[in-house]
Amino acid sequence: MRPRSLSSAANATLKGRKWDALIIGGGHNGLTAAAYLARGGLSVAVLERRHVIGGAAVTEELVPGFKFSRCSYLQSLLRPSVIKELELPKHGLKLLKRNPSSFTPCLDGRYLLLGPDKGLNHSEISKFSLKDADAYPRYENQLENFCKFMDLVLDSSPPESLQHKSSLNEQLKNKLQNSVFWASCLRQASSLGQKEMVEFMDLLLAPASKVLNNWFETDVLKATLATDAVIGSTASVHTPGSGYVLLHHVMGETGGDRGVWSYVEGGMGSISKAICNAAMEAGAHIVTNSEVSQLLIEDSSTVCGVILADGTKVHSSIVLSNATPYRTFMELVPNDALPDDFVRAIKHSDYSSATTKINVAVDKLPQFECCKLNHPHAGPQHVGTIHIGSESMEEIHSASQDAVNGVPSRRPVIEMTIPSTLDKTISPPGMHVINLFVQYTPYKPLDGDWQDHEYRESFAQKCFKLIDEYAPGFSTSVIGYDMLTPPDLEREIGLTGGNIFHGAMGLDSLFLMRPVKGWSNYKTPLQGLYLCGSGAHPGGGVMGAPGRNAARLVLQDLKKTT
Repeated sequence: MRPRSLSSAANATLKGRKWDALIIGGGHNGLTAAAYLARGGLSVAVLERRHVIGGAAVTEELVPGFKFSRCSYLQSLLRPSVIKELELPKHGLKLLKRNPSSFTPCLDGRYLLLGPDKGLNHSEISKFSLKDADAYPRYENQLENFCKFMDLVLDSSPPESLQHKSSLNEQLKNKLQNSVFWASCLRQASSLGQKEMVEFMDLLLAPASKVLNNWFETDVLKATLATDAVIGSTASVHTPGSGYVLLHHVMGETGGDRGVWSYVEGGMGSISKAICNAAMEAGAHIVTNSEVSQLLIEDSSTVCGVILADGTKVHSSIVLSNATPYRTFMELVPNDALPDDFVRAIKHSDYSSATTKINVAVDKLPQFECCKLNHPHAGPQHVGTIHIGSESMEEIHSASQDAVNGVPSRRPVIEMTIPSTLDKTISPPGMHVINLFVQYTPYKPLDGDWQDHEYRESFAQKCFKLIDEYAPGFSTSVIGYDMLTPPDLEREIGLTGGNIFHGAMGLDSLFLMRPVKGWSNYKTPLQGLYLCGSGAHPGGGVMGAPGRNAARLVLQDLKKTT
């Protein structure tokens, strides 16, 4: 089953009927929402601007013979409920577990391997500190306990107050539902106990550096773990609230194994393809090359469809937007259709980014000097995430401060992954696909312009030369590469500001405050318009939770009106 491209026939199909629901954007969350709505009996059309589905969870052949996960590159956060309910393995999803999952080379000749093998973790950390080796299992256990509390939050719509005029019966029902949610939270909190709840609050509010300094003494271990706290953000390890993102270390799972991150056979686009297949099997209509330019509004506050870039009007009384909140409300909604305070809150939300993704095709594996091995086959150092330029938390902080001062990091923080070590479907034999997730790169650097070819090339070469320090000869192995800076991510993928999460994931932008206060439950000030992307609760990452939660809310709302 393949999505239908926009043609005269597809165009006629879109405008020749009134759909039960339209979805703006065929990213993984939009496709997830489509699958649940179609399984709920609705007629659904997904309208994707690009020629390919998936949004940021996409596979593209950018160098002949090499298939890249162009934006997102690892899987762990996709909710187990989505995988099970949509039967994604049946629809082609195959996850490739990584063991070990992390490798940090050091310029002094040492290295640190970490993964799901507790024995390996202990022996590896013991090379630096026996005390830290003994503390590490306790650290992971504590995070896992906190994640049990988070599971309830991730899979539920936030307990928002009613936003529209409602009957007394609806008000009572809303209060009851919210009370049930908070009661569940209290039960979970009481099961943790007061000491653990205080530790949990400290994790949520503290800088990652404080949390990790309280646990460990080894610089390279703390730096390796700290990368989880700043990934995709402009934050430093010393930023208050960055400790929360440490939970991502164990928040996800693969095949029931908590905290295990995996590659996806065929690249991250295979997740989107599997969800798309599930949606199409349920009857959803997926249309590519179909850009939405404006929402249709009637009676000043009710959605009645969309207008495509070619002028085609597509009608529906329900529209779900998988676009960013800024794109949805500031660019697609007509002027004066939204309350002023809502517009101000959306406009002034944080969409900043310091992230660049470089997708590299190489003719051989990098040979890391610290491993003192020199053979063409993949070793344990190649399988997981390779942390370059992350030997201390101060190194990460220094890189972030360069971006604060308006210039790309002099020594960037790089997460390197080589999915072709486990996935033989994405590169020619003997050659490899390498993902470089690079920080920190300002959207508008003061010392140049990302549209300048020479400026772009110099930054890419800076990254390659930094890798050369750890793996001599890496630069000479590069066959070709594709680079997405923050402006590229905005233009190509539709990520406002280049922010991979559709908006910052600070504590002031989560849960009841995502995307803005008073509108955390996927509804919007416009009747019939819902958010279903990462700009809604619970936020970014390839989770599927916003799409699933929003679709379930739509189905509940429809039941109330029938």
